[in-house]
Amino acid sequence: MNDKTKLGLITAISVIALFVLSLWISSTPAGADNSVRFGILTLLPPLVAIALAFITKETILSLFVGVFVGEFMLSVNDVNFVSSLVNAFLNLGTQIIACMSDPWNAGIILQCLLIGGIIQLVTKMGGAKALADAFAERADTPRKAQLFTWLLGLCVFFDDYANSLIVGPIMRPVMDKLHVSRQKLAFVVDATAAPVAGIAIISTWIGLEISLIAAGFKSVGVTNVTGFGIFLQTIPYRFYNIFILIFIVISALTLYEFGPMKKAEQEARARKDDEEIVVLEAPGFEEVQPVEGIKLSVWNAIIPIGTLIVGTLIAFYWSGYTTILGGEDQALIAIMKSTPFTFNGIYTAFSQADASVALFQAALLASIVAMVMAVSKRILTIEDAISEWIGGMKTITITGVILLLAWSLGSVIGEVGTADYLVGVLGSSIPAFIVPALIFILGAVISFATGTSYGTMSILMPLAIPLAWAISSGDMSFTIVATSGVLTGAIFGDHCSPISDTTILSSMGTSCNHIDHVTTQMYYSIFVGLITIFIGYIPAGFGVPFYISLPIGIVVLYVGLKLIGEKVDFEEVEETSS
Repeated sequence: MNDKTKLGLITAISVIALFVLSLWISSTPAGADNSVRFGILTLLPPLVAIALAFITKETILSLFVGVFVGEFMLSVNDVNFVSSLVNAFLNLGTQIIACMSDPWNAGIILQCLLIGGIIQLVTKMGGAKALADAFAERADTPRKAQLFTWLLGLCVFFDDYANSLIVGPIMRPVMDKLHVSRQKLAFVVDATAAPVAGIAIISTWIGLEISLIAAGFKSVGVTNVTGFGIFLQTIPYRFYNIFILIFIVISALTLYEFGPMKKAEQEARARKDDEEIVVLEAPGFEEVQPVEGIKLSVWNAIIPIGTLIVGTLIAFYWSGYTTILGGEDQALIAIMKSTPFTFNGIYTAFSQADASVALFQAALLASIVAMVMAVSKRILTIEDAISEWIGGMKTITITGVILLLAWSLGSVIGEVGTADYLVGVLGSSIPAFIVPALIFILGAVISFATGTSYGTMSILMPLAIPLAWAISSGDMSFTIVATSGVLTGAIFGDHCSPISDTTILSSMGTSCNHIDHVTTQMYYSIFVGLITIFIGYIPAGFGVPFYISLPIGIVVLYVGLKLIGEKVDFEEVEETSS
C-alpha cells in the first residue's frame, strides 16, 4: 500500500469516525452537564492524544488532534457533520490564540526562549567549555571522573539539552583515558540531564511544570496557591529524580555494576591504553563551538548564569513580596512586615511569586549581560551577539508550540468534563493509597512510548490533580504527592525511552552507540524505578513522610546494588593514572 492510498484510507476512517461521533453526541440532551452529556466520550480527547502519541511518536500532532477532537465534540449541536467540523476548526484556532495571548502563558514562553539564547551565547564565548575544563582537570582517577561528571551535570541544571551537549564532549576524553566505558559516561550524563532540570527552580522546564500545576489546581477551585509554591512542595516527593542521582554516586563509589553495564565496564577495563575505541553506528552531531582563537574563561559562564540565578531569586522574592503586600491575607502581610528575610519569610514570598514574570525579567537581564560581555570582550560584534542569541532561542521554539497545545488540550479537557467524569467513575473504586503509584506508572508508560516528558505532563496533569483531590476529599498533601507522580513518572519514562531526545543527545554527546546506551541504562532506570514505586509512592499514598522514605530508599539502593551487582575493579587503572 503506497503513501497516497494510506492517506486516503486514514482520511476516510477519520471522517466516518467523526460522523458517528456527531450522531452519538447529537442524541444526548444538549442542556445537560458536559460530563453527563458526553459520558464515556469525555475520555476521547486525552485518549486520542495518548493513542496517537504511542502510534506516531509525534507529540505535537497528538496534542493537536486531541484538541481538535475535543473542540469537535463541543461544536456538535445536531447531525450537521460539516457545520460541526468547520466550527471545531475555527474554535481550535480561537483556543490556541487565547492561550497565546494570556499574560501568564506569554511570560512562560518568553522566558524559555530567552534561556535558550543565553545558553548559546555562553557557549560561543567559551564559558561553558572553560567551566567544564576546570572540572575535568581535577578528575585524575576513574572514581573522581564519574563524580566530577555527576557534579558538572548538577551545575548545568538549567537545560537538559545543554547538559547532554556540554558535559558529554568535555568528559569523554577523561573517561576514555581512565578506562571508563562510553556507556557509563552516557548513563551519568543522561541521568543528570532531565532528572536535574526537572527539579531545578531555574530551568527551561519549570515554565511548563508550574503552568500545568497552576491550571490543575484552578480546575478544582483552589485559587489560594501558586504553581511555583506547589512545585516547591513536590520536590521532596520527586523520588525517581532523587534516587537516580544518588544511585550514580553509590555506583561510582562502590564500583559495583550489573546487567549489560557490567560487561561494558569490564571491557573498558581490559582495553589497552593505545587501543582505539570502536563505536559502531555512533551518531554524530555538530555542537555549537566557541569562537575560534578566544581565550577561554570560566567567568564567561559564571557571570551570565550567575546573573540569571541571582536575578531570578531576587525577582521571585520581589514578585511575591509585592503580591502579598498588595493582597488581603493579613497573616501573610504580617510575615512580610515582621520577618521578611527569615527562611519563612523568603519561602512565603517565593510561594506567592509570579514565576512567569520573574523568570522573564531575570532571563532578559542575563541576556543583556551576556551580550554586553561578548561585545565588550570583542568576542562577538553586536550583530553577531544578537544573531547567536536569536539562534539559541530558535532551538527552544518547539517548546513554545508544545506549551500552547498543552494549554489548549487542558482547556478542552476541562470543558468536556473529563476530570468530572473520571472522578464520578473512579472516585470510589480506586484505593486512595495506590493512586500516586498508578499515576507514576501511567506517566512512565506514556513517556516511554512517546519519548517526551512535556507531552506526558500535558496529558496527565489535567486529569491527575482533580482525581487525587476528589479521592482524598481535598487533602492538599496527598494531591501534592500525586502531582509529583506525574512529573517524576514522565521523566522516568523519558529517561528510559530510546526515542527520547535527551537519550539520543546523551548518546551523541558521549559518542556512544545509541542502542548500547539504551540497553545499559534501562536496567539501572528500572531498578531505581521499582524502588521509587515500592519505597516512595506506595508508602507516600499511606501518608508516610518523605523524610522516612528517602533514607530507606537510599539504603535499599545500596543493598540492592551490592546484592545483584559485581565490583569492576579500578585499582590497576588508578595506579597507572597516578
